[in-house]
Amino acid sequence: MLTLVPGRVTLAELRRIVREPSLPIALAPESRPRIEACAAIVERIVAGGKPAYGINTGFGKLAQTHIPDDQLESLQRNLILSHSAGVGAPLPDDVVRLVLALKIASLAQGYSGVRPVLVDALVALLNAGVCPRIPAKGSVGASGDLAPLAHMSAVLLGLGQVSAPAVGGGRQTLDAIDGLVLAGLTPITLKPKEGLALINGTQVSTALALRNLFGAEDLFAAAVVAGAMSVDAAMGSDVPFDARIHALRGHRGQADVAALYRTLLDASAIRNSHRLDDDKVQDPYSLRCQPQVMGACLDILRAEAGTLLIEANGVTDNPLIFARDDGIGGTGGDVLSGGNFHAEPVAFAADHLALAIAEIGGLSERRTALLVDPGLSGLPPFLVTEPGLNSGYMIAQVTAAALAAENKCLSHPASVDSLPTSANQEDHVSMATHAARRLGDMVENSVNIVAIELLAAAQGIDFRAPLATSPPLARHHARVRSRAAFFGHDRLIAPDIDAVAALIRDGAFRDECAALFAAG
Repeated sequence: MLTLVPGRVTLAELRRIVREPSLPIALAPESRPRIEACAAIVERIVAGGKPAYGINTGFGKLAQTHIPDDQLESLQRNLILSHSAGVGAPLPDDVVRLVLALKIASLAQGYSGVRPVLVDALVALLNAGVCPRIPAKGSVGASGDLAPLAHMSAVLLGLGQVSAPAVGGGRQTLDAIDGLVLAGLTPITLKPKEGLALINGTQVSTALALRNLFGAEDLFAAAVVAGAMSVDAAMGSDVPFDARIHALRGHRGQADVAALYRTLLDASAIRNSHRLDDDKVQDPYSLRCQPQVMGACLDILRAEAGTLLIEANGVTDNPLIFARDDGIGGTGGDVLSGGNFHAEPVAFAADHLALAIAEIGGLSERRTALLVDPGLSGLPPFLVTEPGLNSGYMIAQVTAAALAAENKCLSHPASVDSLPTSANQEDHVSMATHAARRLGDMVENSVNIVAIELLAAAQGIDFRAPLATSPPLARHHARVRSRAAFFGHDRLIAPDIDAVAALIRDGAFRDECAALFAAG
Protein backbone atom coordinates (compact mmCIF):
# COMPACT_ATOMS: atom_id res chain seq x y z
CA MET A 1 0.00 0.00 0.00
CA LEU A 2 1.33 3.39 -1.02
CA THR A 3 0.09 6.20 1.22
CA LEU A 4 -0.18 9.48 -0.64
CA VAL A 5 0.45 12.61 1.39
CA PRO A 6 -1.16 15.43 -0.63
CA GLY A 7 1.37 18.16 -1.32
CA ARG A 8 4.30 15.88 -0.48
CA VAL A 9 4.18 13.21 -3.20
CA THR A 10 7.63 12.10 -4.36
CA LEU A 11 9.02 11.16 -7.77
CA ALA A 12 9.77 7.70 -6.44
CA GLU A 13 6.09 7.26 -5.56
CA LEU A 14 4.98 8.52 -8.96
CA ARG A 15 7.36 6.09 -10.69
CA ARG A 16 5.80 3.25 -8.70
CA ILE A 17 2.28 4.25 -9.74
CA VAL A 18 3.33 4.16 -13.41
CA ARG A 19 5.31 0.93 -13.21
CA GLU A 20 3.24 -1.17 -10.78
CA PRO A 21 -0.26 -1.73 -12.19
CA SER A 22 -1.56 -3.44 -9.05
CA LEU A 23 -0.14 -0.98 -6.53
CA PRO A 24 -2.92 0.04 -4.12
CA ILE A 25 -2.95 3.56 -2.68
CA ALA A 26 -4.42 5.20 0.37
CA LEU A 27 -4.73 8.83 1.38
CA ALA A 28 -2.93 10.07 4.47
CA PRO A 29 -5.69 10.30 7.13
CA GLU A 30 -4.91 13.94 7.96
CA SER A 31 -6.24 14.99 4.54
CA ARG A 32 -9.87 14.07 5.27
CA PRO A 33 -10.68 16.90 7.72
CA ARG A 34 -9.38 19.45 5.21
CA ILE A 35 -11.57 18.00 2.45
CA GLU A 36 -14.62 18.03 4.72
CA ALA A 37 -14.00 21.59 5.89
CA CYS A 38 -13.74 22.95 2.35
CA ALA A 39 -16.86 21.09 1.22
CA ALA A 40 -18.73 22.65 4.14
CA ILE A 41 -17.68 26.12 2.98
CA VAL A 42 -19.23 25.42 -0.43
CA GLU A 43 -22.47 24.40 1.25
CA ARG A 44 -22.54 27.70 3.17
CA ILE A 45 -21.84 29.70 0.00
CA VAL A 46 -24.76 28.03 -1.77
CA ALA A 47 -27.03 28.63 1.22
CA GLY A 48 -26.03 32.29 1.29
CA GLY A 49 -26.97 32.81 -2.35
CA LYS A 50 -24.09 35.12 -3.20
CA PRO A 51 -22.76 34.47 -6.75
CA ALA A 52 -19.51 32.48 -6.76
CA TYR A 53 -17.91 31.34 -10.00
CA GLY A 54 -18.31 27.67 -10.74
CA ILE A 55 -20.53 27.11 -7.74
CA ASN A 56 -23.73 28.88 -8.74
CA THR A 57 -22.75 30.51 -12.05
CA GLY A 58 -22.08 29.37 -15.57
CA PHE A 59 -18.58 28.69 -16.82
CA GLY A 60 -16.04 30.50 -18.96
CA LYS A 61 -17.73 33.16 -21.08
CA LEU A 62 -21.00 32.34 -19.26
CA ALA A 63 -19.62 33.24 -15.82
CA GLN A 64 -22.09 36.12 -15.43
CA THR A 65 -25.09 33.77 -15.66
CA HIS A 66 -26.56 32.99 -12.22
CA ILE A 67 -27.89 29.44 -11.80
CA PRO A 68 -30.84 28.81 -9.43
CA ASP A 69 -30.23 26.44 -6.52
CA ASP A 70 -32.56 23.77 -7.87
CA GLN A 71 -30.45 23.52 -11.05
CA LEU A 72 -26.99 23.32 -9.46
CA GLU A 73 -26.72 19.54 -9.69
CA SER A 74 -27.76 19.66 -13.33
CA LEU A 75 -25.18 22.39 -13.89
CA GLN A 76 -22.35 20.12 -12.76
CA ARG A 77 -23.63 17.11 -14.69
CA ASN A 78 -24.10 19.16 -17.86
CA LEU A 79 -20.54 20.44 -17.49
CA ILE A 80 -19.19 16.88 -17.60
CA LEU A 81 -21.39 15.89 -20.52
CA SER A 82 -20.62 18.93 -22.68
CA HIS A 83 -16.89 18.81 -22.00
CA SER A 84 -16.51 15.11 -22.86
CA ALA A 85 -15.43 16.08 -26.37
CA GLY A 86 -12.11 14.25 -26.72
CA VAL A 87 -11.10 12.28 -29.79
CA GLY A 88 -8.46 9.77 -30.74
CA ALA A 89 -7.09 6.60 -29.23
CA PRO A 90 -7.43 6.20 -25.46
CA LEU A 91 -4.55 7.09 -23.17
CA PRO A 92 -2.57 4.09 -21.90
CA ASP A 93 -3.63 2.65 -18.57
CA ASP A 94 -0.38 3.62 -16.84
CA VAL A 95 -1.00 7.26 -17.76
CA VAL A 96 -4.61 7.05 -16.55
CA ARG A 97 -3.51 5.57 -13.22
CA LEU A 98 -1.21 8.53 -12.78
CA VAL A 99 -3.98 10.96 -13.79
CA LEU A 100 -6.21 9.48 -11.09
CA ALA A 101 -3.45 9.66 -8.48
CA LEU A 102 -2.61 13.28 -9.32
CA LYS A 103 -6.26 14.33 -9.24
CA ILE A 104 -6.70 12.59 -5.88
CA ALA A 105 -3.63 14.32 -4.47
CA SER A 106 -4.84 17.71 -5.70
CA LEU A 107 -8.45 17.47 -4.49
CA ALA A 108 -7.35 16.06 -1.12
CA GLN A 109 -5.43 19.21 -0.24
CA GLY A 110 -8.76 20.81 0.67
CA TYR A 111 -8.98 23.85 -1.59
CA SER A 112 -11.35 22.48 -4.25
CA GLY A 113 -14.64 22.20 -2.38
CA VAL A 114 -15.44 18.55 -3.12
CA ARG A 115 -16.86 16.01 -0.70
CA PRO A 116 -14.72 13.14 0.64
CA VAL A 117 -17.01 10.67 -1.18
CA LEU A 118 -15.74 12.00 -4.51
CA VAL A 119 -12.08 11.54 -3.59
CA ASP A 120 -12.85 8.11 -2.16
CA ALA A 121 -14.47 7.10 -5.46
CA LEU A 122 -11.33 8.03 -7.41
CA VAL A 123 -9.23 6.01 -4.96
CA ALA A 124 -11.58 3.05 -5.38
CA LEU A 125 -11.26 3.18 -9.18
CA LEU A 126 -7.48 3.24 -9.00
CA ASN A 127 -7.27 0.42 -6.46
CA ALA A 128 -9.66 -1.76 -8.48
CA GLY A 129 -7.57 -1.26 -11.61
CA VAL A 130 -10.52 0.43 -13.33
CA CYS A 131 -9.12 3.05 -15.69
CA PRO A 132 -11.49 5.45 -17.45
CA ARG A 133 -11.07 5.40 -21.23
CA ILE A 134 -9.79 8.90 -21.93
CA PRO A 135 -9.36 10.00 -25.56
CA ALA A 136 -5.83 11.30 -26.00
CA LYS A 137 -6.66 14.44 -27.99
CA GLY A 138 -8.75 17.48 -27.22
CA SER A 139 -6.92 19.54 -24.60
CA VAL A 140 -5.04 22.80 -25.18
CA GLY A 141 -3.62 22.83 -21.65
CA ALA A 142 -5.86 25.64 -20.28
CA SER A 143 -8.35 25.89 -18.63
CA GLY A 144 -6.73 22.73 -17.52
CA ASP A 145 -7.19 19.46 -19.35
CA LEU A 146 -10.92 19.96 -19.68
CA ALA A 147 -11.95 17.36 -22.27
CA PRO A 148 -9.79 14.44 -21.07
CA LEU A 149 -10.65 15.07 -17.42
CA ALA A 150 -14.33 15.25 -18.35
CA HIS A 151 -14.07 11.73 -19.81
CA MET A 152 -12.42 10.60 -16.57
CA SER A 153 -15.21 12.24 -14.56
CA ALA A 154 -18.03 10.86 -16.70
CA VAL A 155 -17.18 7.39 -15.44
CA LEU A 156 -18.15 8.50 -11.92
CA LEU A 157 -21.58 9.29 -13.36
CA GLY A 158 -21.79 5.85 -14.94
CA LEU A 159 -21.10 7.15 -18.45
CA GLY A 160 -18.43 6.22 -20.98
CA GLN A 161 -16.13 3.23 -20.89
CA VAL A 162 -13.31 1.86 -18.76
CA SER A 163 -10.38 -0.50 -19.09
CA ALA A 164 -10.59 -3.08 -16.32
CA PRO A 165 -9.04 -6.38 -15.20
CA ALA A 166 -10.41 -9.40 -17.04
CA VAL A 167 -11.20 -12.75 -15.50
CA GLY A 168 -8.19 -14.99 -16.04
CA GLY A 169 -5.81 -12.05 -16.54
CA GLY A 170 -5.33 -9.29 -19.06
CA ARG A 171 -7.57 -6.29 -19.60
CA GLN A 172 -11.04 -5.74 -21.01
CA THR A 173 -13.13 -2.76 -22.05
CA LEU A 174 -16.38 -2.33 -20.15
CA ASP A 175 -19.19 0.18 -19.96
CA ALA A 176 -18.58 2.62 -17.13
CA ILE A 177 -21.48 1.33 -15.09
CA ASP A 178 -19.92 -2.16 -15.02
CA GLY A 179 -16.56 -0.65 -14.11
CA LEU A 180 -18.16 1.08 -11.15
CA VAL A 181 -19.53 -2.26 -9.98
CA LEU A 182 -16.02 -3.76 -10.10
CA ALA A 183 -14.79 -0.90 -7.95
CA GLY A 184 -17.69 -1.30 -5.48
CA LEU A 185 -19.26 2.00 -6.52
CA THR A 186 -22.55 3.37 -7.77
CA PRO A 187 -23.00 6.46 -9.97
CA ILE A 188 -22.41 9.73 -8.13
CA THR A 189 -24.61 12.81 -8.21
CA LEU A 190 -22.29 15.80 -8.31
CA LYS A 191 -22.80 18.65 -5.87
CA PRO A 192 -21.97 22.33 -6.51
CA LYS A 193 -18.37 22.95 -7.61
CA GLU A 194 -17.55 19.22 -7.89
CA GLY A 195 -17.78 18.86 -11.66
CA LEU A 196 -15.64 21.94 -12.18
CA ALA A 197 -13.08 20.74 -9.63
CA LEU A 198 -12.82 17.41 -11.44
CA ILE A 199 -12.22 18.78 -14.93
CA ASN A 200 -10.12 21.83 -14.10
CA GLY A 201 -6.45 21.10 -13.56
CA THR A 202 -3.30 19.97 -15.31
CA GLN A 203 -3.35 16.32 -14.26
CA VAL A 204 -3.45 14.82 -17.77
CA SER A 205 -0.65 16.90 -19.22
CA THR A 206 1.40 16.38 -16.05
CA ALA A 207 0.80 12.62 -16.05
CA LEU A 208 1.85 12.37 -19.69
CA ALA A 209 4.97 14.42 -19.07
CA LEU A 210 5.91 12.41 -15.99
CA ARG A 211 5.35 9.05 -17.63
CA ASN A 212 7.51 10.09 -20.58
CA LEU A 213 10.12 11.59 -18.26
CA PHE A 214 10.43 8.19 -16.60
CA GLY A 215 10.74 6.57 -20.03
CA ALA A 216 13.42 9.11 -20.93
CA GLU A 217 15.33 8.19 -17.78
CA ASP A 218 15.43 4.53 -18.86
CA LEU A 219 16.39 5.64 -22.37
CA PHE A 220 19.20 7.78 -20.98
CA ALA A 221 20.62 4.88 -18.97
CA ALA A 222 20.60 2.56 -21.98
CA ALA A 223 22.19 5.24 -24.18
CA VAL A 224 25.08 5.76 -21.75
CA VAL A 225 25.72 2.01 -21.71
CA ALA A 226 25.47 1.85 -25.49
CA GLY A 227 27.83 4.80 -25.84
CA ALA A 228 30.42 3.21 -23.57
CA MET A 229 30.15 -0.07 -25.49
CA SER A 230 30.64 1.84 -28.74
CA VAL A 231 33.83 3.43 -27.39
CA ASP A 232 35.26 -0.03 -26.78
CA ALA A 233 33.91 -1.49 -30.02
CA ALA A 234 35.58 1.32 -31.99
CA MET A 235 38.77 1.10 -29.90
CA GLY A 236 38.16 4.64 -28.76
CA SER A 237 39.89 6.47 -25.95
CA ASP A 238 38.76 6.92 -22.37
CA VAL A 239 40.90 10.04 -21.96
CA PRO A 240 37.96 12.38 -22.78
CA PHE A 241 36.24 11.11 -19.62
CA ASP A 242 39.05 12.24 -17.29
CA ALA A 243 37.55 14.05 -14.30
CA ARG A 244 39.97 16.96 -14.60
CA ILE A 245 38.52 17.97 -17.96
CA HIS A 246 34.97 18.19 -16.64
CA ALA A 247 35.87 19.88 -13.37
CA LEU A 248 37.20 22.82 -15.36
CA ARG A 249 33.86 23.38 -17.09
CA GLY A 250 31.72 23.00 -14.00
CA HIS A 251 28.44 21.55 -15.28
CA ARG A 252 27.15 19.00 -12.78
CA GLY A 253 25.53 16.69 -15.33
CA GLN A 254 28.64 16.60 -17.50
CA ALA A 255 30.86 15.65 -14.55
CA ASP A 256 28.39 13.00 -13.32
CA VAL A 257 28.09 11.39 -16.75
CA ALA A 258 31.86 11.39 -17.30
CA ALA A 259 32.26 9.55 -14.00
CA LEU A 260 29.77 6.93 -15.15
CA TYR A 261 31.64 6.40 -18.42
CA ARG A 262 34.87 5.93 -16.46
CA THR A 263 33.21 3.30 -14.31
CA LEU A 264 31.74 1.47 -17.30
CA LEU A 265 35.04 1.36 -19.20
CA ASP A 266 37.30 0.58 -16.25
CA ALA A 267 39.62 -2.41 -16.76
CA SER A 268 38.70 -3.00 -20.38
CA ALA A 269 41.26 -5.27 -22.04
CA ILE A 270 40.24 -3.76 -25.39
CA ARG A 271 41.20 -0.30 -24.17
CA ASN A 272 44.39 -1.50 -22.51
CA SER A 273 45.50 -3.18 -25.74
CA HIS A 274 45.92 0.15 -27.52
CA ARG A 275 46.58 2.54 -24.65
CA LEU A 276 50.29 2.96 -25.40
CA ASP A 277 50.35 2.75 -29.18
CA ASP A 278 47.09 4.48 -30.17
CA ASP A 279 47.67 6.20 -33.50
CA LYS A 280 44.37 8.14 -33.33
CA VAL A 281 44.92 11.63 -31.92
CA GLN A 282 41.23 12.24 -31.19
CA ASP A 283 38.00 10.30 -31.57
CA PRO A 284 34.97 11.69 -33.44
CA TYR A 285 32.66 13.87 -31.39
CA SER A 286 29.98 11.17 -31.05
CA LEU A 287 32.45 9.25 -28.87
CA ARG A 288 34.59 12.02 -27.40
CA CYS A 289 31.87 14.53 -26.50
CA GLN A 290 29.45 12.13 -24.84
CA PRO A 291 29.83 13.71 -21.37
CA GLN A 292 29.15 17.15 -22.79
CA VAL A 293 26.04 16.12 -24.74
CA MET A 294 24.65 13.50 -22.39
CA GLY A 295 25.52 15.65 -19.39
CA ALA A 296 23.45 18.50 -20.83
CA CYS A 297 20.60 16.04 -21.41
CA LEU A 298 20.92 14.86 -17.81
CA ASP A 299 20.72 18.43 -16.57
CA ILE A 300 17.45 18.86 -18.51
CA LEU A 301 16.00 15.60 -17.18
CA ARG A 302 16.81 16.61 -13.63
CA ALA A 303 15.53 20.17 -13.97
CA GLU A 304 12.24 19.19 -15.56
CA ALA A 305 11.74 16.39 -13.04
CA GLY A 306 11.78 19.15 -10.45
CA THR A 307 9.28 21.25 -12.37
CA LEU A 308 6.92 18.33 -12.85
CA LEU A 309 7.19 17.29 -9.21
CA ILE A 310 6.13 20.78 -8.15
CA GLU A 311 3.18 20.55 -10.55
CA ALA A 312 2.24 17.10 -9.27
CA ASN A 313 2.00 18.53 -5.76
CA GLY A 314 0.09 21.64 -6.77
CA VAL A 315 -3.60 22.53 -6.70
CA THR A 316 -4.53 23.57 -10.20
CA ASP A 317 -8.31 23.82 -10.45
CA ASN A 318 -10.33 27.04 -10.39
CA PRO A 319 -11.75 28.73 -8.43
CA LEU A 320 -9.91 27.89 -5.21
CA ILE A 321 -11.55 28.11 -1.81
CA PHE A 322 -9.69 29.50 1.20
CA ALA A 323 -11.16 29.29 4.69
CA ARG A 324 -11.48 32.46 6.77
CA ASP A 325 -13.27 33.69 9.88
CA ASP A 326 -16.67 34.94 8.74
CA GLY A 327 -16.83 37.52 11.56
CA ILE A 328 -19.83 36.00 13.30
CA GLY A 329 -18.18 33.07 14.98
CA GLY A 330 -18.15 30.70 12.03
CA THR A 331 -15.89 29.77 9.17
CA GLY A 332 -16.50 31.32 5.80
CA GLY A 333 -14.46 31.17 2.67
CA ASP A 334 -12.93 33.29 -0.04
CA VAL A 335 -13.60 31.97 -3.53
CA LEU A 336 -10.65 33.16 -5.58
CA SER A 337 -10.57 32.87 -9.36
CA GLY A 338 -7.09 32.57 -10.78
CA GLY A 339 -5.23 30.67 -13.43
CA ASN A 340 -3.41 27.72 -11.84
CA PHE A 341 -4.96 25.55 -14.55
CA HIS A 342 -2.70 27.20 -17.15
CA ALA A 343 -0.12 24.50 -17.82
CA GLU A 344 2.70 26.68 -19.13
CA PRO A 345 5.25 25.14 -16.70
CA VAL A 346 4.33 21.68 -17.98
CA ALA A 347 4.49 22.82 -21.61
CA PHE A 348 7.95 24.31 -21.12
CA ALA A 349 9.10 21.18 -19.30
CA ALA A 350 7.82 18.97 -22.10
CA ASP A 351 9.48 21.11 -24.77
CA HIS A 352 12.79 20.97 -22.93
CA LEU A 353 12.48 17.21 -22.50
CA ALA A 354 11.85 16.90 -26.23
CA LEU A 355 15.23 18.47 -26.91
CA ALA A 356 16.99 16.03 -24.61
CA ILE A 357 15.19 12.99 -26.01
CA ALA A 358 15.98 14.03 -29.58
CA GLU A 359 19.65 14.57 -28.76
CA ILE A 360 20.00 11.25 -26.94
CA GLY A 361 18.71 9.49 -30.05
CA GLY A 362 20.61 11.73 -32.46
CA LEU A 363 23.97 11.11 -30.81
CA SER A 364 23.29 7.38 -30.62
CA GLU A 365 22.51 7.23 -34.34
CA ARG A 366 25.83 8.91 -35.10
CA ARG A 367 27.70 6.29 -33.10
CA THR A 368 25.95 3.50 -35.01
CA ALA A 369 26.92 5.21 -38.26
CA LEU A 370 30.52 5.29 -37.03
CA LEU A 371 30.52 1.60 -36.14
CA VAL A 372 29.23 0.40 -39.53
CA ASP A 373 31.85 2.51 -41.35
CA PRO A 374 35.11 0.53 -41.53
CA GLY A 375 37.09 3.69 -42.21
CA LEU A 376 36.10 5.08 -38.81
CA SER A 377 35.70 1.96 -36.68
CA GLY A 378 38.29 -0.44 -38.06
CA LEU A 379 35.59 -3.09 -38.00
CA PRO A 380 34.21 -5.15 -40.92
CA PRO A 381 31.88 -3.16 -43.19
CA PHE A 382 28.38 -3.03 -41.70
CA LEU A 383 29.54 -5.29 -38.86
CA VAL A 384 29.08 -8.62 -40.59
CA THR A 385 31.22 -11.47 -41.85
CA GLU A 386 31.43 -11.75 -45.62
CA PRO A 387 30.24 -8.20 -46.37
CA GLY A 388 28.81 -7.94 -49.83
CA LEU A 389 27.14 -11.31 -49.60
CA ASN A 390 25.70 -9.99 -46.33
CA SER A 391 24.48 -6.45 -45.68
CA GLY A 392 24.61 -6.71 -41.89
CA TYR A 393 23.59 -3.54 -40.05
CA MET A 394 23.42 -1.37 -43.18
CA ILE A 395 19.67 -0.79 -43.11
CA ALA A 396 19.39 -0.90 -39.32
CA GLN A 397 21.47 2.28 -39.34
CA VAL A 398 19.13 3.72 -41.98
CA THR A 399 16.20 2.99 -39.67
CA ALA A 400 18.00 4.79 -36.85
CA ALA A 401 18.57 7.78 -39.15
CA ALA A 402 14.88 7.83 -40.10
CA LEU A 403 13.82 7.81 -36.46
CA ALA A 404 16.30 10.55 -35.55
CA ALA A 405 14.96 12.68 -38.40
CA GLU A 406 11.39 12.17 -37.19
CA ASN A 407 12.40 13.27 -33.71
CA LYS A 408 13.78 16.50 -35.15
CA CYS A 409 10.30 17.32 -36.46
CA LEU A 410 8.63 16.32 -33.20
CA SER A 411 11.00 18.42 -31.11
CA HIS A 412 9.51 21.69 -32.44
CA PRO A 413 8.26 23.57 -29.36
CA ALA A 414 4.53 23.24 -28.75
CA SER A 415 4.37 25.90 -26.04
CA VAL A 416 4.74 28.80 -28.49
CA ASP A 417 1.72 27.76 -30.54
CA SER A 418 -1.24 29.18 -28.60
CA LEU A 419 -4.72 29.40 -30.14
CA PRO A 420 -7.55 31.30 -28.38
CA THR A 421 -10.61 29.34 -27.22
CA SER A 422 -13.96 29.88 -25.47
CA ALA A 423 -14.95 33.01 -27.40
CA ASN A 424 -11.62 34.63 -26.51
CA GLN A 425 -12.20 34.31 -22.77
CA GLU A 426 -9.38 31.78 -22.79
CA ASP A 427 -7.22 33.75 -25.18
CA HIS A 428 -3.82 32.23 -24.40
CA VAL A 429 -3.29 28.53 -23.81
CA SER A 430 -0.26 26.34 -23.17
CA MET A 431 -0.63 23.34 -25.52
CA ALA A 432 0.96 21.35 -22.68
CA THR A 433 -1.05 18.19 -23.29
CA HIS A 434 0.09 17.89 -26.89
CA ALA A 435 3.62 18.85 -25.84
CA ALA A 436 3.70 16.07 -23.24
CA ARG A 437 1.91 13.46 -25.34
CA ARG A 438 4.32 13.75 -28.28
CA LEU A 439 7.17 12.84 -25.94
CA GLY A 440 5.89 9.26 -25.97
CA ASP A 441 6.54 8.94 -29.70
CA MET A 442 9.94 10.56 -29.27
CA VAL A 443 10.96 8.23 -26.44
CA GLU A 444 9.87 5.22 -28.48
CA ASN A 445 11.84 6.44 -31.52
CA SER A 446 14.96 6.95 -29.43
CA VAL A 447 14.53 3.62 -27.63
CA ASN A 448 14.70 1.90 -31.01
CA ILE A 449 17.69 4.02 -32.08
CA VAL A 450 19.59 3.03 -28.94
CA ALA A 451 18.52 -0.61 -29.34
CA ILE A 452 20.15 -0.57 -32.78
CA GLU A 453 23.31 0.92 -31.30
CA LEU A 454 23.41 -1.70 -28.57
CA LEU A 455 23.23 -4.41 -31.22
CA ALA A 456 25.94 -2.74 -33.31
CA ALA A 457 28.20 -2.14 -30.31
CA ALA A 458 27.78 -5.72 -29.09
CA GLN A 459 28.68 -6.90 -32.58
CA GLY A 460 31.77 -4.70 -32.59
CA ILE A 461 32.90 -6.00 -29.22
CA ASP A 462 32.47 -9.56 -30.50
CA PHE A 463 34.78 -8.74 -33.41
CA ARG A 464 37.47 -7.60 -30.91
CA ALA A 465 37.73 -11.09 -29.38
CA PRO A 466 39.84 -12.50 -27.82
CA LEU A 467 40.21 -9.07 -26.24
CA ALA A 468 37.49 -8.53 -23.65
CA THR A 469 35.57 -5.43 -22.75
CA SER A 470 35.29 -4.19 -19.16
CA PRO A 471 33.47 -6.26 -16.54
CA PRO A 472 30.50 -3.84 -16.36
CA LEU A 473 30.15 -3.70 -20.15
CA ALA A 474 30.58 -7.48 -20.38
CA ARG A 475 27.45 -7.83 -18.23
CA HIS A 476 25.52 -5.53 -20.53
CA HIS A 477 26.91 -7.29 -23.60
CA ALA A 478 25.62 -10.58 -22.17
CA ARG A 479 22.23 -8.97 -21.56
CA VAL A 480 22.01 -7.93 -25.21
CA ARG A 481 23.16 -11.36 -26.36
CA SER A 482 20.48 -12.99 -24.18
CA ARG A 483 17.95 -11.41 -26.56
CA ALA A 484 19.85 -11.29 -29.86
CA ALA A 485 22.58 -13.68 -30.99
CA PHE A 486 25.72 -12.66 -32.88
CA PHE A 487 24.80 -11.53 -36.40
CA GLY A 488 27.05 -13.84 -38.39
CA HIS A 489 25.01 -13.87 -41.59
CA ASP A 490 21.97 -11.94 -42.75
CA ARG A 491 18.70 -12.86 -41.06
CA LEU A 492 15.56 -11.03 -40.07
CA ILE A 493 16.91 -8.16 -37.99
CA ALA A 494 13.68 -6.49 -36.85
CA PRO A 495 13.05 -9.12 -34.12
CA ASP A 496 16.50 -8.37 -32.68
CA ILE A 497 15.72 -4.66 -32.55
CA ASP A 498 12.34 -5.33 -30.93
CA ALA A 499 13.88 -7.62 -28.33
CA VAL A 500 16.59 -5.18 -27.27
CA ALA A 501 14.15 -2.25 -27.31
CA ALA A 502 12.00 -4.24 -24.88
CA LEU A 503 15.01 -4.51 -22.57
CA ILE A 504 15.30 -0.73 -22.52
CA ARG A 505 11.58 -0.20 -21.90
CA ASP A 506 11.68 -2.73 -19.06
CA GLY A 507 14.45 -0.79 -17.34
CA ALA A 508 17.18 -3.39 -17.83
CA PHE A 509 19.86 -0.65 -17.78
CA ARG A 510 18.15 1.45 -15.11
CA ASP A 511 20.46 0.51 -12.26
CA GLU A 512 23.48 2.13 -13.94
CA CYS A 513 21.88 5.57 -13.59
CA ALA A 514 19.67 5.05 -10.54
CA ALA A 515 21.79 7.37 -8.41
CA LEU A 516 21.61 10.11 -11.06
CA PHE A 517 17.81 10.25 -10.78
CA ALA A 518 17.45 9.45 -7.08
CA ALA A 519 16.52 12.95 -5.92
CA GLY A 520 12.83 13.54 -5.30
